[in-house]
Amino acid sequence: MDLAPYLETLRRDLAATAAPGGPDVARAAELLTSALDASMRLSLLEVLSHAADEITAKLSTSAVEVRLRGGQADFVVTPIDVPAPPPMTPQEPSGDVTRITLRLPESLKDTVERAAAAEGVSVNTWLVRAVQIAAQGGPPTPPVRGTAGRRITGFGRA
Repeated sequence: MDLAPYLETLRRDLAATAAPGGPDVARAAELLTSALDASMRLSLLEVLSHAADEITAKLSTSAVEVRLRGGQADFVVTPIDVPAPPPMTPQEPSGDVTRITLRLPESLKDTVERAAAAEGVSVNTWLVRAVQIAAQGGPPTPPVRGTAGRRITGFGRA
């Protein structure tokens, strides 16, 4: 990404702001712009770096970096190897069996019954497995991203 057009826009804006002040103010603005060139470039790079950090925080399988090469800022997207969680195989319950009463919303109860039926086990067995997996720090539930895959939306200006 070439930062020069953005720096030139800042120069033009400062010159336009200074123009009504006369030639002396316009010359001062020009000198000020030249003196601040490196600082403005650094500020733009910081903004890009913070944006890359925010994007990386939203992605689970990639990291976004800003690299400076010859005055050009480049975005680099690096895939992150996310190890698959070890399979959580519930252990057979051992010891005494205790009875508890569990109150569920009707819609959740229906969902549990369908999930248990799909696995061919009883609701009790399904719930015991779910509790065991959760108690063992089971696999995190990935966020639902829809069927279209990952999308990044926004706008850019060239």
